Amino acid sequence: MGSAENPESFVTALLGGDGGHRERLVQYLYEIQYHYSFVPYPAVQRLAAALDLPEAQIQGVVEFYAFLHATPRGDFDILFSDSITDHMLGSRALLHRLCGELGVQPGIPRADGRVTVDLTSCTGMCDQGPALLVNGWTVTKLNVNRLIDIARLVESGTPVTRWPQPFFAVQDNIHRRDMLLQEDIAPGNALQSLLDSGPDKMLGELESSGLRGLGGAGFRTGMKWRLCREAKAQQRYVVCNADEGEPGTFKDRVLLNSYADGVFEGMTLCAAIVGASKGYLYLRGEYRFLRERLQSILAQRRAAGLLGNDILGKQGFDFDIEIRMGAGAYICGEESALLESLEGKRGVPRTRPPFPVTHGYLNRPTVVNNVETFLAAAKIAVHGADWFRAKGTEQSTGSKLMSISGDCSRPGIYEYPFGVSIDQILSDCDAQDTQAVQISGAAGTTVPRSEFGRTLAFEDVSTGGAFMIFNRDRDMLDMVQNFAAFFRHESCGFCTPCRVGGALLKDLVDKVHAGRATAYDLQEMRNIGSLMREASQCGLGHTAPNPVLDTLQQFPDIYQRRIMCTETEPSFDLDTALDEARAIAGRDHRDVQPKATP
Repeated sequence: MGSAENPESFVTALLGGDGGHRERLVQYLYEIQYHYSFVPYPAVQRLAAALDLPEAQIQGVVEFYAFLHATPRGDFDILFSDSITDHMLGSRALLHRLCGELGVQPGIPRADGRVTVDLTSCTGMCDQGPALLVNGWTVTKLNVNRLIDIARLVESGTPVTRWPQPFFAVQDNIHRRDMLLQEDIAPGNALQSLLDSGPDKMLGELESSGLRGLGGAGFRTGMKWRLCREAKAQQRYVVCNADEGEPGTFKDRVLLNSYADGVFEGMTLCAAIVGASKGYLYLRGEYRFLRERLQSILAQRRAAGLLGNDILGKQGFDFDIEIRMGAGAYICGEESALLESLEGKRGVPRTRPPFPVTHGYLNRPTVVNNVETFLAAAKIAVHGADWFRAKGTEQSTGSKLMSISGDCSRPGIYEYPFGVSIDQILSDCDAQDTQAVQISGAAGTTVPRSEFGRTLAFEDVSTGGAFMIFNRDRDMLDMVQNFAAFFRHESCGFCTPCRVGGALLKDLVDKVHAGRATAYDLQEMRNIGSLMREASQCGLGHTAPNPVLDTLQQFPDIYQRRIMCTETEPSFDLDTALDEARAIAGRDHRDVQPKATP
């Protein structure tokens, strides 16, 4: 980072001999960012000329993504994970300790251009936090001693590539295996099963299995693939959504680290069934550390005849996979926003219909599934529909990977057949004196102790895989405040209910937390949350008020004990708002004594 190389020359080399492609804009900007620590204006000019795009459009893309910056961040850009589970492990105190060691203020680059220390959303390391990113690389298990070492390395200018390797250790932490994790299928087995049975029979087997999308929405996988296959088009695409941004979720990280061959096998299986020749793995920016390994696995599969032209000797079976990096935008976990990002744009969700299966990437039929779903599909191709249906429930067949974090002795990955009870999971991970669990991340469901007999299944508590545990020592309003700030930050800003409603909810939660709210404010929170659920453009806005609405119903005491007795009070606190102006001016009108009246 911080290279003195001419930006125009760097961009020219990045674009390659064909002059570049518009749909790769986010990728170009990503590489520029990590070369210079920001996107220099001359680089924007060169991209605009090469891609025939307005400079303002490129700058708008830079402003949209959290990991892209128009101004320098320094030789070391350090971002602490701001997940609630990192908070519970003491991340805020560690952040301030490092700022003190380096003499910086959070979010403000140091004057010498050496370092910036700031916050970022959940980094997917909830089982081994607190965590941070430095120049895009993950550092886990932070403590005071490690921070002192980091400060020393920064001050000495030691490149991140020469930092101690234990800093960057990321463990799988798999504690329970079932259908998907017990054994990895041999590369090519699922594809050979497809060639032996034919795509029609294989699609029927997938439909018979009852496999549903395992990212949380639960759409029938076989139906999605069939709709894409039947859409009239000369080109189709397969996209793996590995933008695992939901706070508390890290199962895809483990699958890509240890089961990537099976994931790529599932993508290739899908391509053969729907008739696609190109696939993309959209990898969240926080998982940059996985990219090199994944590229190596793709190269091995090409060498083995499992990717490329005439796969396994089958003439016309052509398919390849390219990795595209996300750049820090939770909204891109929504499939249409992800497609916009793949096309080099801001990740703003599309209006649907039409749906991606008919009008997806570059307006062509596209299957978008998550990492876990593609692995499950490959397993079904090898073992059959009956094998998959043998576990789970009638409406939720098979198994589900759970990312367990928070107040338990054994955080990590647990795989269970659908239908497992919350009580059983808490027992297995050794959670003590639990008052609540947050299922499916910030956008999910808050479940109180009285409902721990409920089960994880689409017909009861559906989940994308996050399972955060809070014991009785935790103040649940801290969780709500963290999630409200998260959703305000991560809104794409496209629709008013989410953009404005999210900001209003955060302000009201902060008001409750400060002890200045009234009963009227609590009702306003309910009204705003209901409006967001009904009128927002996409799933982010629909689910953003969940933590507020759930806790208002399930944990009313965390609000009631803080509200004032007065009926109303403005949510805007003028006196608090003036603090920043007082600090800038270096004076405080409250200290000025009024002149005596003559």
